[in-house]
Amino acid sequence: MSKYKYIFSILFTFIYCLSALGQESSKSLSLQEIIDLALKQSPQAKVAATTYGNKYWIFKTYKSDYKPQLRLNGTLPEFTRSYENVAQNDGSYAYRLRQSSTSSVNLNMMQNIGLTGGQFYVGSTLDRLDLFGTVNSTSYLSSPFVLGFNQSIFGYNNLKWRKKIEPLKYEEAQKAYNEDMENVVITATNLFFNLLMAQNMVEIQEKNLSNNDTLYKISLGRYNLGKIAENELLQMELSVMNAQNNLAQAKLDVELGTLQLKTFLKLSGNEELTLESPTLLPNFEVNEVLALESAMNNRQQIVSYKRQRLEAEREVAQARGERFNLNLNASYGLTQSSAVISNVYSKPLEQQRLRFGVDIPIVDWGRANAKIQTAIANRELINLQMEQAEQNFKQEVILAVKQLQMYRQKLVVALKADSITQKRYDITIKRYLIGKIGIIDLNMAITDKNQTKQDYILALKNYWNAYFELRRKTLYDFEQNKPILYVK
Repeated sequence: MSKYKYIFSILFTFIYCLSALGQESSKSLSLQEIIDLALKQSPQAKVAATTYGNKYWIFKTYKSDYKPQLRLNGTLPEFTRSYENVAQNDGSYAYRLRQSSTSSVNLNMMQNIGLTGGQFYVGSTLDRLDLFGTVNSTSYLSSPFVLGFNQSIFGYNNLKWRKKIEPLKYEEAQKAYNEDMENVVITATNLFFNLLMAQNMVEIQEKNLSNNDTLYKISLGRYNLGKIAENELLQMELSVMNAQNNLAQAKLDVELGTLQLKTFLKLSGNEELTLESPTLLPNFEVNEVLALESAMNNRQQIVSYKRQRLEAEREVAQARGERFNLNLNASYGLTQSSAVISNVYSKPLEQQRLRFGVDIPIVDWGRANAKIQTAIANRELINLQMEQAEQNFKQEVILAVKQLQMYRQKLVVALKADSITQKRYDITIKRYLIGKIGIIDLNMAITDKNQTKQDYILALKNYWNAYFELRRKTLYDFEQNKPILYVK
């Protein structure tokens, strides 16, 4: 008896495990759940986040250029052994072997000035020189305090233009990230409906095969009674075979669609994905004015147009600034030298330095003027291109609004057509069974029913694609009445 109990317990455990596996082998997902998974773990979403992160750190690097920079550098030490041309006591020169070791350490703080393009700096240096030979000696030179300023008087101010352009690049990157994430939503929606249409086709073909098999058996009985011709029986048999082939193809399409969706979502495992067809549509009215305003405020293209215009202006300023230039370098500090390191900081002497550098082309055969005119012409071309691009941009937004309205209307018609053809099919089946119509009318009803069912799913796909495409073009959630922001 205990032996049977043992076997029964094993069987019960085995059946329970099979049941548990069966429960885990299928996963039901809605469109919103697919979108949430895509935004969270799809490779496309991760690429978008990485791209934005790269632009973020580029912007942080730009910001650091306007902060004080403290640097420590030095040489510890540099040894030299060579023949050098050395002045003699009588004023002549002779080559003498010289062996020396130099060491230095510098501590500098620099600050860029965005308004003028100049640079302030303050620093401190200490140098040591060791000479080796018949007489060894050591000496030190210090500059405990040096304050300096570098400034281009008429030159191109790169810092000023970067301050105008770099924040636009970062704003552009933020908005581009929002658009990239909406592209993830669109891709997920396409894959969702591709699989949903394939699964729907499997259901259609399974019903077709079942119905055709039943009709074939009925037709076989009617043929044996002499009520229908052999040609009609053969047509019904052919319909069964076609239904079998169509079902096999539909199942293959489901496997392909499942693989593509799982790959996009990075889902592992062998569970089947059962998709839930969306039944509720977002209930809102899209105002064209609001859509256009949202697109102008939220899209990265608008920022890009502004950035490209500024870059064209920058090229003109750079070409003009390179015609001639005057550089001012000024510094003031303290210095002292001694053979004893403690004395180099005692009673330091003043040191001043002032330098004007001039760079003026005398004869360049019109090179500078040609560069300026080229930059001006390019600026005019960029402005014209941006004006045309803005017009095209506005037209795209308005077209997206109208397409959504059109696809919503088509969806309503497709839903009604699906209901009508289903009723027609049910009536046709009954009339065929009582011999009121022939096989041609029956096949037409079956074809119409299958086609309108797929047309309805396709209408759903087109509507949701148009809905998310409008969101991407405006970066505005009309259902929640707020901008779409993945990064704040």
